[in-house]
Amino acid sequence: MTKVKILLASLLLFYSCNNEVEVITPVVDPSNFLDQTYPLPDNVKPTMEGVYEVSKGTNLLGDQVVVKWNRDRLSIFAGKNGGYLVLESGYLDSVLFFIGYWRYSTNTETGAASFYIPANEGGSEILSGDTSFSTIRFVGEYGIGNELASTPLILKFKRPFSQEVKQNDFDILAHRGGGRNSDYLGVSENSVEMLEIAERFGTNGVEIDARLTKDGIPFIYHDKDINLRLCQKSLIWGNIEDFTWAQLRTLVTLRNGEKIPSLREALEYVLEETNIKVVWLDTKDVDVVPASIALLTEINERAILMDRDLKIYLGIPADDIFEKFLQQPDYQNVPSLCELSIDQVREANSLIWAPRWTQGIQSANVQQMQSEGRKVFTWTLDDENYIEQFINEGQFDGILTNYPTIVSYYYYIKQ
Repeated sequence: MTKVKILLASLLLFYSCNNEVEVITPVVDPSNFLDQTYPLPDNVKPTMEGVYEVSKGTNLLGDQVVVKWNRDRLSIFAGKNGGYLVLESGYLDSVLFFIGYWRYSTNTETGAASFYIPANEGGSEILSGDTSFSTIRFVGEYGIGNELASTPLILKFKRPFSQEVKQNDFDILAHRGGGRNSDYLGVSENSVEMLEIAERFGTNGVEIDARLTKDGIPFIYHDKDINLRLCQKSLIWGNIEDFTWAQLRTLVTLRNGEKIPSLREALEYVLEETNIKVVWLDTKDVDVVPASIALLTEINERAILMDRDLKIYLGIPADDIFEKFLQQPDYQNVPSLCELSIDQVREANSLIWAPRWTQGIQSANVQQMQSEGRKVFTWTLDDENYIEQFINEGQFDGILTNYPTIVSYYYYIKQ
């Protein structure tokens, strides 16, 4: 079939007001080409997942990439600068089309990208569910900055994911709901809008920050005060927990225009609108512990009734929260994640031990916890060299990170 060339329009600029970082947001599919295609059936999507060789475009992505579906988006994770692509898809006849953008995690470089898979280079086999294909080739182009996508970008199927990767239940958790404001993702940290896009970065879990309003409503927000790092200019300032929920909801707007979500809103969104499997509630104050337990218990029970693979854990990051937790009725049966000592993990009957990554791989302690039926996560791991080391040499069940795209790359290329 004749190559279909997808032209993308010029890119729009927006500016981050807090430190004037220029970020380019690609405008993809301005002609609405994908509206003329058919959606790919979910059952054929795993066929194209795996590790791919970069035949053209190594300057952008490096020598190999990971191709992985995350709900309705195809994500591609690269080994260079935490590079990743997020693509929408469709097909006509036996040709698959993908349109979206690329971005580096470690800086703000980005651009438009598009691909197609020809019928005779994997398209027909993928649509038919045939796994005996000899090759899959993504043929495409990318642009940098304001350029139209015109530089060749070709990916060739190299191998499927290893059996270890396929069989392991490894959790990749994104910090602050999926990303920080300093990552310039176009939506605010700890917002419902961030939860909406988190899975595109390879995550199957998120960490969110729980606080309590003056009138007893749990909500998610990281810092102790209302400030310009997290919010637009407001009529109210100071300790955020000194205000009522009505005041926060009406008078405070997050950096990118969203409203502060209640903890209920956030957890119900995760439950009903995502495939996220793990939520780590980072408890920011002792007062929010009882309300958080009541809510996570309710949502976990609803997940069971929905046959939904989701577990929400109360985070225990400090001794005062640990003591408050032990005062709660039936605390031994509350799913919790403890960042403290192994003895405190046992006393709280926490299902997850979460030591800081700077404590090292500590394989003996990890194995001991796992032998007791607990999982072990480490946090907040962002350095690429240590990410690679912890994945290849450690035995952790999950990693909390600000760069889930980098963790995804090193985890899925593991053999």
